[in-house]
Amino acid sequence: MSVTQEIADRLEEAFAPSELSVVDDSESHRGHGGFREGGESHFNVKIRSAHFKGLSRVARHRAVHEALGPDLIGRIHALALDLDV
Repeated sequence: MSVTQEIADRLEEAFAPSELSVVDDSESHRGHGGFREGGESHFNVKIRSAHFKGLSRVARHRAVHEALGPDLIGRIHALALDLDV
């Protein structure tokens, strides 16, 4: 399974989002730190979920990192998050 799909599956399970987009943006980071041939190192994630209601920006980010887990986070160099209700 691709890292992109793993991210999507874990976030879907944890947050039941009304909107979810996981984009592998690795190619645009070619030549930069953390780039790996074949991609799956840099991601842009957009989530809209009622789960985030009342949570601060930091709490939302922590919730996403917890949902992804240390094993998956350890395989990602960069993760840009756009989180809202």
